[in-house]
Amino acid sequence: MTVPADKTDPIPTIFPDGFLGVLMLDTCFPRPEGDIGHPSAFGVPTRHCVITGAWPDKIVQSGAGLRKGRVVAPMLQLARRLEQDGARAITTSCGFLVLLQKELQAQVKIPVVTSSLLQLPGLLGLHQKVGVLTISSSKLGVEHLRAAGVPKERMKDVVMQGIDAKGEFASSILGNKPTMDLVKAGEEVVAAAVKLKQREPALTCVVLECTNMPPYRAAIETATGMKTWALVDDERLSRPWRVSLPAA
Repeated sequence: MTVPADKTDPIPTIFPDGFLGVLMLDTCFPRPEGDIGHPSAFGVPTRHCVITGAWPDKIVQSGAGLRKGRVVAPMLQLARRLEQDGARAITTSCGFLVLLQKELQAQVKIPVVTSSLLQLPGLLGLHQKVGVLTISSSKLGVEHLRAAGVPKERMKDVVMQGIDAKGEFASSILGNKPTMDLVKAGEEVVAAAVKLKQREPALTCVVLECTNMPPYRAAIETATGMKTWALVDDERLSRPWRVSLPAA
């Protein structure tokens, strides 16, 4: 079933307690439950704001390639708009946008969490090595890890594994196709995770760079024994809606 990303409402829903703003790529591929584009992804009031023309193949790039796509300025503008409309935090729908973390944060006063990769420094403080499952190992590189805050001396401790570039998952998402065989896509994501574990048997956790991978995280954990970390796990995105417990 095809579940396209929500377009920004011309008359936005009013959330009295604010909302989480999600800067969405301009996509038409299916978004099953668990995907960042699915309404239930975060469990807090959410507003999706689509960056027109920000197609996946423009964003899954190096820093130079990303800027050639001429989508950076519109993203910065939409971030400011979301804050003005009442957003209490902002995130994005692609892990590669970690390259814009500093620029986006500089535009607003509310927290911005562009990518699951921002969890790497904390995880490296707890683990000798951390895995990263990405939609494109040929495009994800040192500049993305540095933008995520990974120290130079720990680069070798981040073990990256890509999905089959010609498979259903990668080709459907990067090709922005309106349909996708979700079963086959899930099998490919799990197969890549298994390959990662085989390469580094000591790994105990893996960060899912791609926000379209969480629908398969339970299957990954079952197949590999590794704990998965996704963008939705970043506590800064839910902190504004937490109820403070009274002092004992």
